[in-house]
Amino acid sequence: MTAGRPGDDPVAAVSELTKRQVISARQLSGSLTEAVLDDGTTVMVKGGNGPGATTAEAAGLRWLAATGTVPVPAVRGHDVHWLVIDRVTEGRPDPVAAERLGRRLAALHAAGAPAFGAAPPGGPTDAWIGLAPMRNVPGTDWPGWYAEHRVLPYLRTAVDHGVLDHREAGTVERLCEHLPRLAGPAEPPARLHGDLWNGNVLWGPDGQAALIDPAAHGGHRETDLAMLHLFGCPHLDRILAGYQDTAPLADGWRDRIGVHQLFPLLVHAVLFGRGYARQAVTAAEEALRRV
Repeated sequence: MTAGRPGDDPVAAVSELTKRQVISARQLSGSLTEAVLDDGTTVMVKGGNGPGATTAEAAGLRWLAATGTVPVPAVRGHDVHWLVIDRVTEGRPDPVAAERLGRRLAALHAAGAPAFGAAPPGGPTDAWIGLAPMRNVPGTDWPGWYAEHRVLPYLRTAVDHGVLDHREAGTVERLCEHLPRLAGPAEPPARLHGDLWNGNVLWGPDGQAALIDPAAHGGHRETDLAMLHLFGCPHLDRILAGYQDTAPLADGWRDRIGVHQLFPLLVHAVLFGRGYARQAVTAAEEALRRV
């Protein structure tokens, strides 16, 4: 690192972006640093995964926060290299907090989006989900949009990388052809967190759960919930109970979980390899049995 250059030094970036002095800092990982400001506030500074990543995350956090539903860390500032947000104090998950999270997720989704694939205001078209690029291209028909902009791009990349063979890819492509019959009743675009796995749910000591690291966009609300199912989440049954009490899901939603998991599974196949690719094919096979 070169001290004093905000593009290289996270501590210098915090001072530049918050206009406050940093009194202490510690690096938590290669791209994440915790810093204490001269007013006593503790913030986190994150390096971007690639072009547009910090802009996309900052826009996503502000878009989610604007609903006044699920707590997210406040954005203190960002540039092309760094994002500075408030630190979320962590506690332990409990059933009451989980049910509250479910109700708040329902309200977040109900806040809506202009279109499927709509980026948050000020967010770039070329965004990210974790370490993978993700394009936000608007569409009006969820099955067609989901196939074209969420499933097939990662399927092609997985084939190109040798993670999936052409026969397996054909199974996922057939699933995409049948999506209009498998997608359930049409719903308006929901405001999604977009990368809602357990690691992005932080349980606070005050009985509230906060969400971090969004890949926010307009999508189908069942996609967020399918992500929670995919990687597990403490008290998931209570989260779903709170959600259903607030905004009941359409009949057959459990049968559609695998369809909505195709997107994150293929993203993980591209990033982490064959195990996730096989899970994606299995999800497609199971969904096709209902055709």
